[in-house]
Amino acid sequence: MDHEGEHGGEEPGAGAGGDSRPRLAGGEPPGPAPPRSPLRALGALLLVATASLSGVAIGQSVWGSGSLPRVRQVLPLPAGPPSPGGPADAAAVAAKVDPGLVDVNTTLGLLSAQAAGTGMVLTPTGEVLTNNHVINGATSVNVTDVGDGQTYPATVVGYSRSADVAVLQLQGASHLATVPLGDSSSVQVNDPVLALGNAGGVGGTPSTAGGAVTALNRSITASDESSGVSEQLTGLIETDAAIQPGDSGGPLANAAGKVVGMNTAASSGFSFDAGSTQGFAIPIDTALAVAHQIVARQASSSVHIGATAFLGVGVRNPPGNSIGVPAPTTRGALVQQVFAGMPAARAGVGVGDVIVSVDGSPVRSTTALTGLLDQHHPGDTIRLGWLDTSGRSHSASVSLATGPAG
Repeated sequence: MDHEGEHGGEEPGAGAGGDSRPRLAGGEPPGPAPPRSPLRALGALLLVATASLSGVAIGQSVWGSGSLPRVRQVLPLPAGPPSPGGPADAAAVAAKVDPGLVDVNTTLGLLSAQAAGTGMVLTPTGEVLTNNHVINGATSVNVTDVGDGQTYPATVVGYSRSADVAVLQLQGASHLATVPLGDSSSVQVNDPVLALGNAGGVGGTPSTAGGAVTALNRSITASDESSGVSEQLTGLIETDAAIQPGDSGGPLANAAGKVVGMNTAASSGFSFDAGSTQGFAIPIDTALAVAHQIVARQASSSVHIGATAFLGVGVRNPPGNSIGVPAPTTRGALVQQVFAGMPAARAGVGVGDVIVSVDGSPVRSTTALTGLLDQHHPGDTIRLGWLDTSGRSHSASVSLATGPAG
């Protein structure tokens, strides 16, 4: 649910060439993975794609040029020491699950940044399940498969922002190991679980964190503290396993080595309305239902298939004139950045303007703008309505460009 504008959201990282670890601005990969500590924090960039608010923008690691707007820190969950719980034979569980995992490394081209998360292989030919916020804002995606050690370019088949689910297709992949899927409807409170993933975005052998299921059917609202944009995830599994940035999109496995959930972590740019010292996972049955819809190319009001339509602006909710910000309305999507040569710029939209309609449908927030644009694809023409900084109304036909994923 990243939200800052029309840039992306999740921030993975991986260097080019044979080293799959993310690169820092200076070009050097980070050193060996530090111990898994709940006090360790990594930089994260929380932004929103033009037509998008990435689901629940949470739990990734990002590296950038230092010139990026609104860089924040990622805070691991929980805030206390990792739980000593988990399956009695964590190594045996990891041995069953690890071969079906991948490190998802994305480049955020508009932001000169990289980020990293985790994914789970669903088919031997390379269909991969991950969080939408892992690929949000990506202009390119490369995936390193833990099972065979190979790195593959990947395309985004589709995504659901509201469910925080995305499916990738690895190019040229075959005979890949897949994750052992379990039944999330059988999960009970106090069940031992193991969270696995690419903690910290360092790649290599997946990290592990043991714990127990602490609650079921949890609902959380993830809110962007600056823009006010929020989205809700429901039916979640809550755990005291120390899920960390980079683990997003990875598995929560039971004691039998079966995947029962997809990990989700929080960042300091977003606050949870409850359970902020806990980790959360999307039940695997829920995630797979959305994934199957994506794989079947069944678009809906909540599922987008294919490339993302791009308007070419960075937006946020208008704070209103009452606090001294020059916005002509307290509703709509306040334009904070306009990308040169993109559709909005060609139409005459400027910084400080407020987008108020798409094809006659009112835009009451950045979330509404995202939802309306998600119903379109690159090349589609829309009728865009906006108010300039003096309050004058404008409209223009705009042909949407191809934008970052998710």
